[in-house]
Amino acid sequence: MAGTVAERDALVSAEDGHLNNSLGSPVQADVYFPRLIVPFCGHIKGGMRPGKKILVMGIVDLNPESFGISLTCGESEDPPADVAIELKAMFTDRQFVRNSCVAGEWGEEQSSIPYFPFIPDQPFRVEILCEHPRFRIFVDGHQLFDFYHRIETLSAIDTIKINGDLQLTKLG
Repeated sequence: MAGTVAERDALVSAEDGHLNNSLGSPVQADVYFPRLIVPFCGHIKGGMRPGKKILVMGIVDLNPESFGISLTCGESEDPPADVAIELKAMFTDRQFVRNSCVAGEWGEEQSSIPYFPFIPDQPFRVEILCEHPRFRIFVDGHQLFDFYHRIETLSAIDTIKINGDLQLTKLG
């Protein structure tokens, strides 16, 4: 009967929209609400290709320093995997920098943005759209910048890594 009560409680929590209620029981949370734990590392099925979009939704921590989202060619640490694009939101100087690392060499960092879109303790939505010559980055539905590909084989870009001062709410 305990499983039935747990199922009913999980459904009530989901219907009420209070997912925090389910976190009291690790079994319930793991079964019904898989956690997107930071730091996060996940596989991009089939790799990137023109027209493919990566969606990252989350909530910035209350007192953030920075957070990062990287698309890489595998998970290797030694030797380090190529980084197709690394996006880093830095709150102290209100910058959203991007770069890539190919064959162990970091390229030229880009940092110009029309405005800084992230607010402490507020939700955000980052979309990374892969096009033939570039990634297009949208935050909360507004195009923020383009980043031209430095890795030629887009299908090799098969891993997403997320770290820093945020909570993940959805990936897609």
